[in-house]
Amino acid sequence: MKKLYIVFFLCFGLFTTNAQHNTDITIGKIDSLNSKIVDEQRKIWIHVPEENSDGIYQKKKYPVVYLLDGDDHFSSIVGMIQRMSSESGGANCPQMIVVGIPNTNRWRDLTPTKAKLELPLIDSVMVANSGGGENFMSFIEKELIPYIDSKYPTDPYRMFIGHSLGGLTVMNTLINKPNLFNAYVAIDPSMSWDDTKLLQTIKKTVLDKKYSNKRLFLGIANTMTAGMDTISVKKDTSEDSRHIRAILELEMHLKNDTQKRLSFKSKYYKEDDHGSVTLIAGYDAMRAIFDFYQFKFKLEYYDNPESDFATKVESHYKQLSKEFGREIKPDEDYLNTWGYRFLNMKQFKKSEQFFKLYVKSYPQSYNAYDSLGDFYVAIENKDLAIENYKKSVSLDKDASSKDKLKKLEEK
Repeated sequence: MKKLYIVFFLCFGLFTTNAQHNTDITIGKIDSLNSKIVDEQRKIWIHVPEENSDGIYQKKKYPVVYLLDGDDHFSSIVGMIQRMSSESGGANCPQMIVVGIPNTNRWRDLTPTKAKLELPLIDSVMVANSGGGENFMSFIEKELIPYIDSKYPTDPYRMFIGHSLGGLTVMNTLINKPNLFNAYVAIDPSMSWDDTKLLQTIKKTVLDKKYSNKRLFLGIANTMTAGMDTISVKKDTSEDSRHIRAILELEMHLKNDTQKRLSFKSKYYKEDDHGSVTLIAGYDAMRAIFDFYQFKFKLEYYDNPESDFATKVESHYKQLSKEFGREIKPDEDYLNTWGYRFLNMKQFKKSEQFFKLYVKSYPQSYNAYDSLGDFYVAIENKDLAIENYKKSVSLDKDASSKDKLKKLEEK
């Protein structure tokens, strides 16, 4: 028998529940690779979305988030994506693999240039060890990304997230290697580093066609002294405000960009400082970068037997495919569950539409034809039921369709 799903419909959400017998709650694992470029054994923290299909559905591939300061932000980003990508959370973004990159030498790896030793407020030893950012990015591009792609179920879409010096690295990568990632998130980046050297480079860079279909979210914390605001601080010349002044200068430059190739959004967080801004800015970044992702469900799609729900779903995923630059398909369990739900409700037209969309989207899935066969049994169309069960068995000789087919042919 095909696995049955208990479906709860609440306003606009779809939930599927599966029995879990694990005693531990885990969100990832620690992996490692030896880097010849940085001459280190580098640990990486990995989260891969769980699949609970019991082999019914084809294996999925997932976009990848590369997260700097991974040991600090891994759990919050993973939890956020798990919630936001679930149907119960509104499906605001896709399920994603998260690759957290812990630090071994943060000042070396996350600074693109060696700063002056007299840089205020920073330990001179740290500054003296700075400037290894280009080497670090070579490690990510030439070793880490190929390693992740070879070992985990990745698809080509990649996001890069960094905070503070990590944000500086994100901006440096966007300017110098724009095609390495599809989306960039810089949270309160240290744009004042080395007398705003990277900022000045950015201001001289033409954001041309290389930046088409690239997205950037810039989060800005409130690091000003009391009594200042984002207008007055721009006129300040004190050391205390140099960090936020550099970020605001970056924001203004990107907002005034005449090329309009780069998709840019920013947000200032008046109530959050440099340390607290990461969580809320991470959430807003996901909403901003995937503002096209959510399917806008209406109750009439569910209630009205004549609604074109399946057509709306298909159209939405065609738009997603356009945004991602490759084919994006609805999840198999989504199509299958709606098909059976409408079948149980005797809304046969909508049930057939979902099962046929399942077959169209996954023509090599034995389960898709098995489901469509079940539909034709329910409406007493023996010939089409047999046809689809045969197709299912041709794709998997051990499919449950085998027994169903035998019973139908014996009648």
